[in-house]
Amino acid sequence: MDTKNKKSGFATIIGRPNVGKSTLMNQMIGQKIAITSNKPQTTRNRIQTVLTEERGQIVFLDTPGIHKAKNKLGEYMVHAAEGTLSDVDVILWLVEPSSFIGAGERHILEQLKKETKPVILVINKIDMVKQEDVFLCIDTYRKQHEFAEIVPVSAREGDGVAELIDQIFAYLPEGPMFYEEDTITDQPVRQIVAEMIREKALHALSEEIPHGIAVTIEQMKPRKGKKELIDIEASIICERDSHKGIIIGKQGSMLKKIGSNARYDMEKLLGKKVNLRLWVKVRKDWRDSDIQMKNFGYNPKEL
Repeated sequence: MDTKNKKSGFATIIGRPNVGKSTLMNQMIGQKIAITSNKPQTTRNRIQTVLTEERGQIVFLDTPGIHKAKNKLGEYMVHAAEGTLSDVDVILWLVEPSSFIGAGERHILEQLKKETKPVILVINKIDMVKQEDVFLCIDTYRKQHEFAEIVPVSAREGDGVAELIDQIFAYLPEGPMFYEEDTITDQPVRQIVAEMIREKALHALSEEIPHGIAVTIEQMKPRKGKKELIDIEASIICERDSHKGIIIGKQGSMLKKIGSNARYDMEKLLGKKVNLRLWVKVRKDWRDSDIQMKNFGYNPKEL
């Protein structure tokens, strides 16, 4: 690709937990990289994905939701989210279509008022409300801050996403590409696979358990003599013995459900058959342990 007169830069997606940040990013790059669920705080790390087209390249940073931290993992997640603001060319602030601005949004507003970068307000979930509610939301928010643009979208349906991409490109500087044009993400495949398992666990399990789980990939390699088959062994880590029983389920039914759902996504990602074996391990209070957090891919030194 000729890089002359191309736009290239970084855009971060911020917002409260569960506003649809990962769904929007997946929609913009046209591929599922970040995991999604209707439970808050699904994303725990900054996930970097890349959209490359004729006019240039956008590197997206999908961040954990900004929220009040309850433990070291929570502090790590908030730090990861707020730390992206100074690293990017454009900030996308994702909100729901409401004319009420709650404490969570006001906290983010205070962060944004310190920034000189252009902020695009993205009003998500417009497919779930009436058009007049969207207009009321626009009117409420534009009185709070001088946004570069305000773009209503439905991340789930894809409405307004092409216009949002146009607006992001408008604010990017000209310059060379950061990644090869066939790059979709800088995430290691093992990490994406681990997150797929965690996503399926989030979908299947009850409210109190998902925040206390992590997933580690113990082994991932093509089977000898069968290159089209990949053997993956993984452990779901939980904090209590009682949680372990719930994750396994009656006669292993819950673990089988999580495994078969995750395997479907893995085979689409890898383009090969997957033999997945799952275990469940208990690591008490791992979310407050620096050593254990590091073992599970969250670096406490970044706090």
